[in-house]
Amino acid sequence: MTDSEELRMQELIGKAGILIDALPYIQKFAGKTVVIKYGGNAMVNEELKNSVMQDITLLKFIGLKPIVVHGGGPDISAALDKFNIKSEFVNGLRVTNKETMSVAQMVLVGKTNKQIVSMLNCKGGKAVGLCGIDGGFIKCKKHYAEIEGERKDIGYVGDIIKINPHILDYIAGDEYIPVVAPIGMDEDGNSYNINADTVAAAVAAAVHAEKLILLTDVEGVKDENDSIVYEAGYEEIHHMLDTNVIRGGMIPKVLGCLDAISSGVKGVHIIDGRIPHCLLLEIFTKTGIGTLIKSESY
Repeated sequence: MTDSEELRMQELIGKAGILIDALPYIQKFAGKTVVIKYGGNAMVNEELKNSVMQDITLLKFIGLKPIVVHGGGPDISAALDKFNIKSEFVNGLRVTNKETMSVAQMVLVGKTNKQIVSMLNCKGGKAVGLCGIDGGFIKCKKHYAEIEGERKDIGYVGDIIKINPHILDYIAGDEYIPVVAPIGMDEDGNSYNINADTVAAAVAAAVHAEKLILLTDVEGVKDENDSIVYEAGYEEIHHMLDTNVIRGGMIPKVLGCLDAISSGVKGVHIIDGRIPHCLLLEIFTKTGIGTLIKSESY
């Protein structure tokens, strides 16, 4: 055997070793539901888009049941700019009047959702696009932001009342990958924009997911010294919220995580979606990446 053939053989053996290392995790999570919140730079960068779609498709083919909940903030902001509509945020949530709601629904359901479905289908998956209006599976009410102890109406921003998981169970239990846009509906038929992290957490709780994974543009939750918190329990994260260590756009993420944990989800992962194949690294390696928020039964 020549040196080049020997080198190639070692590379192949190394690849086989990676698969063997992943085998216990494949066995552990086969048949389990994993909810993935897809957002941040992974929705913008073409290389990262491709990486995430490959990861999700692979998860389906090896026996997991991925459900994708996506954001679309940059797309919404770009569309609002074209219509000369100002973007405003309160506590990390977009202030959404009727005009903004129309644009958000058009972008999230008509553009972003279908692009993700198309990308997954191109990878060999069978994706189906949904929003909370379909089958009425996300029921919501108006959200009021709290600012300095006072409630503020920020428009058509929703708080989830109920998730009807049957449509997701049916689709994910078959050969399809549900892709959910974070739009809900109230009892009067009004559409509401809902924070995608909140929707992902509520969906994970409703379908009794094994894991909830949030793709973000940060390395994870950070402590008061700006160091990454790699693992934390429910009470520790709650304390970080109460002491304002967790601030801004991370607040709705971790609140959703805590709700998911309290509703029976065993582990919630906040990971850096800027890392190629971050989903595979998180699920199929011992150490994982980012922050793991654990339930007591994890």
